[in-house]
Amino acid sequence: MLGNILITGGSSGLGLATAEAVAKAGGRPLVVDVRPSHSFDEVIADLAEREQAEQAVRELAERAGGLDGVVTAAGIDACGRLSEVPADDWERVIRVNLMGTASVVRAALPYLTESRGRVVTCASTLGLRAVSDATAYCAAKFGVVGFTRALAAELAGQVCVTMLVPGGMSTHFFDDRPEQYKPGPDAKLNRPEDVAQTIVFALSQPPGCEVRELVVCPSTETSWP
Repeated sequence: MLGNILITGGSSGLGLATAEAVAKAGGRPLVVDVRPSHSFDEVIADLAEREQAEQAVRELAERAGGLDGVVTAAGIDACGRLSEVPADDWERVIRVNLMGTASVVRAALPYLTESRGRVVTCASTLGLRAVSDATAYCAAKFGVVGFTRALAAELAGQVCVTMLVPGGMSTHFFDDRPEQYKPGPDAKLNRPEDVAQTIVFALSQPPGCEVRELVVCPSTETSWP
């Protein structure tokens, strides 16, 4: 049994697919998002605000009677050249994707330590390779890579830590981008439902067995330049 799994960004995209996969596998999804899911136990919170993120984790954990896992699937982007992206938009990407990840994990640690639970962070192939016009997203996701690897060393033997490195997925993540930053009509993208199954796989490992890193890409994408 997966138990109580807190999922950020659980009202859409990979987060929603993960919540559904967790429920199908017999777990209890607990969702944190800025938008309601209308499907699972949830708290509405802006992960860019540390106090909101921490309170959401505590509220869901107390409501459920503890946590067995956390999946940090929430993420945003602000495409464009550094000189053209408004500073507030650029910094919000860092606050949500990196600082929000750290805030949620920090708040969840007392519960995860007690249950000897699991953390799955969501980095990106753009946390391993860099592209133009994505300085905010790359900075945040490179940060998630470093954060997760250090966290795994810090919590070894106490809390299981997995880093998911997903490639492009067919979600609404790209909807609000300018056309030049949207995948083309022939782009090969993974279904979030398929990527979610890899998260459930990591969460389902027996005690003492940990999947440290998972790179899950469309067949035409790599995680290196």
